[in-house]
Amino acid sequence: MIRAMVGSLVQVDVRCTLDMQYTHADTSQFETALVNLAVNARDAMEGHGRIRIAVRSADSIPAAGAQPAIAGDYVAVSVTDEGHGIPAELVDKIFEPFFTTKAVGKGTGLGLSQVFGFVRQSGGETRVDSAPGAGTTFTLYLPAAPAPEGRDNALATETGDDSLALGEGMRVLLVEDNREVGTFSNQILQDLGYRTQWATSAEQALELLADGENRFDVVLTDVMMPGISGVELALGLRDSHPELPVILTSGYSHVLAQDSSHGFALVQKPYSVEILAKALGNAVRRRR
Repeated sequence: MIRAMVGSLVQVDVRCTLDMQYTHADTSQFETALVNLAVNARDAMEGHGRIRIAVRSADSIPAAGAQPAIAGDYVAVSVTDEGHGIPAELVDKIFEPFFTTKAVGKGTGLGLSQVFGFVRQSGGETRVDSAPGAGTTFTLYLPAAPAPEGRDNALATETGDDSLALGEGMRVLLVEDNREVGTFSNQILQDLGYRTQWATSAEQALELLADGENRFDVVLTDVMMPGISGVELALGLRDSHPELPVILTSGYSHVLAQDSSHGFALVQKPYSVEILAKALGNAVRRRR
């Protein structure tokens, strides 16, 4: 999602220097915080450069201004840009609601205040390291938590099955006519370990399916598409490929609510990685 939002001229590097580690936090708010920091980094670099996202363990939170250092076990998530940096006199103000250095109409000033609020709500702290002309690093220190008992993978908590939480090469036929949404969805699927084929219409999907009965393990299709709709595609596949699970997605609540009698799994857009992983895991497990 971040790669799609920052644009093709921004390189995103992700580095994780720790084994599986846990923290207690709201997933959606965490994703929103990362997106806000990435968008700010993109704007600070005027749309081109490199963003580094790093994850590491920390045994303390460093001091900052009048704030003392805090000892403890933390997961530190950092977002670093190569932008123009923040003047020292503004660092203490950037988390204030509605404060922004962007031009009128370019920002609300609420993004960083949301980041600050989320981290504090999660029991952590935010630190900023910046200087004019030297870029900026925002680090979120979130309290480390013990692993859920009997779980080896964070996504397994949502799916209930370690082997299906990550795709492990399972084959997904993605059917999505919107190019931006398709790019985002395809990236999520590949990050989860699925092998993907992207069709931009139901007609193209049917052509791909005609090449082999067992070519795919699951179909993930948008509902609202020109020509054959996702529901029509799913109903047709129920007859021609009865063993092939189909998951429907849509950003229109009324579309999902108006006819649930067809019996297909429904996922509302925008969906998180966890929601999609759970839906795919359940679909493949039912097939097995």
